[in-house]
Parts: sequence; structure tokens; C-alpha cells
Amino acid sequence: MPKQYIPYEQDGARGAGGRGAQASRYWASVLWCRAVRRRSCRFFPVRVSILDPIESALAQAPSVFDRSAAVGFGLNPLDRLSQRRDDDAFVDAKRQDASTRFMVLVGDVPVLMRHGDRYDVLFSRTALASLGTPVRDIFLGVDAEGAALFAVSLDAALAERVAQQPNLEPVDLRSIATRGLVPEPILGELGGAKAMLDWHARHRFCANCGSASRVTAAGWRRECDACGAQHFPRVDPVVIMLAIDGDRCLLGRQARFAPGMYSALAGFLEPGETIEDAVRREVHEEAGVHCTHVAYFASQPWPFPSSLMIGCFARAGDTEITVDTTELEDARWFTRDEVRAMLDGTHAKGLSAPKPFAIAHHLLKAFADNDTASLGAAVSA
Repeated sequence: MPKQYIPYEQDGARGAGGRGAQASRYWASVLWCRAVRRRSCRFFPVRVSILDPIESALAQAPSVFDRSAAVGFGLNPLDRLSQRRDDDAFVDAKRQDASTRFMVLVGDVPVLMRHGDRYDVLFSRTALASLGTPVRDIFLGVDAEGAALFAVSLDAALAERVAQQPNLEPVDLRSIATRGLVPEPILGELGGAKAMLDWHARHRFCANCGSASRVTAAGWRRECDACGAQHFPRVDPVVIMLAIDGDRCLLGRQARFAPGMYSALAGFLEPGETIEDAVRREVHEEAGVHCTHVAYFASQPWPFPSSLMIGCFARAGDTEITVDTTELEDARWFTRDEVRAMLDGTHAKGLSAPKPFAIAHHLLKAFADNDTASLGAAVSA
């Protein structure tokens, strides 16, 4: 979140890096998001002061909540109103309401509006009408004032036409996140919008009988009239973990990574498998290292196309590495000092870590800071 737009005060926070400070950042972001919508999505400076009672209450919240909210796509302040999705009259009224805003994707690429050197992704009905006929829309929820947000998909064939319009720019979601083009709450909503629209694009036919399915429940369900099957949005769980051996952690790199970048190991959960067992299996499969204790850290929605990254730490039971070259180009142990240098961009050999919007960055930072509260059973005796 650009601080020049959202300065905030930490009344009673537990220091700059404490849980109170993280809670302040969370609610400052939420209030910023609400304020933007009240002013028809125009950017403007606002000062948010977190009151002592709220700050005190949030400071007592579980740190896991704060950690998940700090990662990219982790903030989404919308009330999803899932209980109203089958109420067609309600959804249509929201669709027609003047306060409603629309996130627009052409194909699978979000469309941004430029305001000087700033960007906005929330289109009014009038602005949306100028872009073309939507392929579909999805009701995402409402903000604190009841203003609705929809995700809208345009045909990919319109990409060139959209790009030629003044002040419009299609930008892929990963670039939006890495460049910090929108505030964190908007990024979280946009990630959800992309994941949902991707699901519809890839699940137009019934997996049970192969017939065409239709969209229901304001975009949150597909139904097959031929066999009666119902289909719901897919989320693929992925474990991403740091195996720890005292003052060292295990990192790997794939050939597709940027030169010199190492990251946490990761892999999909399998049916009938716990998170802990998936962590142990993936570390052993990819690097040949056996792990014992596993500690949960945080989670991250990952809309590429629709995963949930489950961040963990694991205690290494042995340290000999055998790299699975079908998965990794390299794997090695890194000391805490090396990890700090990678995060700071000062590593002597030019090695680097993932960017802050990725949960891997936060896993590495917790390790580099020797945050024993986060590392949990992975480091405790």
C-alpha cells in the first residue's frame, strides 16, 4: 500500500514490527479501500488513525491472522454475501445499482485505468458499457457501505481494442502484484476475480457427462441440465515449506526461476494426505531430506490459476541432499546470514529470494529474523 496515500498512526502498537502494527496496516488498508469506493474510486489522500480500543483488541488477535493478511492477495475486505447468491432479484438489483463497481478482465488479463501515475481497477457501469459486451459476470460481494463489486470477463478478442482506448491498460495480474500498482485490499479482490473467471473459462462442460453446463448462484456454481450435476469453484491446496536444520534452511530453484533466485520447496497436496504428511513427502521427494515436526505459518490465495498456498516450517531429520532433477535444478542449505543477504539484495554471489508479495518471502523473513513464535515446532526441542 503506497504510504503517500495512506499514512496511519500506531496508537498503542507493539513496536514497528509487532502484531499491533500489522493490525494497524490491515485496518488502514480496509478503511482506504472503503474510502476509495465512497469517492467513486478516485485516489485521494486520507489520514487514518486507529483508535486505542480497536488497536488493543486487534493486538490480541492470533498472529496467524496477521501473517496471512500480510502476504500478496491475502487482504479481501468484501462481505461475500454467499447466502444471497441464489437470490436473482437481489443480485440483479446490485448489478444495476449506480454505486456498483466492476473489475474487468479481457481474457485473463485485468484492465487498469490510468490516473496520471496511479491506477484504478474499479469501473462504473458507464465505463464498463464502453468496453463491449461482457462474456459473464460474477457477484463478488459488497463493501461496508453495501456497494457491490462484480468481476466481468470480456472476450480476449477485444484486447487490442481495449488497449487502444485512452487511459486504459491491460496488465497481467503478476505484474500488478510485483509492481504494487493497486493497494493490497484491491489486489486481494482482483485475485479472487481472476481465479473465478479462470474457473468458468476452463469448466464450461460437465465433468460427469460432458454436456454444456450453465452458470448459477451469481457465478459461484455451474449446473448440468442433462444429468443434474452441480460443480463448484476449484481451489488446489499447495504446501510450501522451509526445512530447517538449526541455523540453516533448505532452498531450491527451478530452471524457470530468475537467474540466481532460490525459494522454498512446494508441491500439491494429494487425496487422503494431511498437510504435515504433504510437507514431509514433498521435501523428501524433491531434495531427499527427511523431516519430522511441522509447524503451520500462514496461507496465501494464489490465483495462478487458483491455488491456496499453505506455508509451513519443518524440522529436518537429516541433511544429505539428493536433488530430484525432474523438479529442481538445484537445492542447498543456506545459513541465516545468507538468507538475510538474499532478502536485502546484498548476497556476495548475487543470489536472491522471492519478492514480498509471495508467501515464500515471508517464510524466509521469519527464518532470517529467527522468529521462534512463527517457526514453532520446527525449531523447538
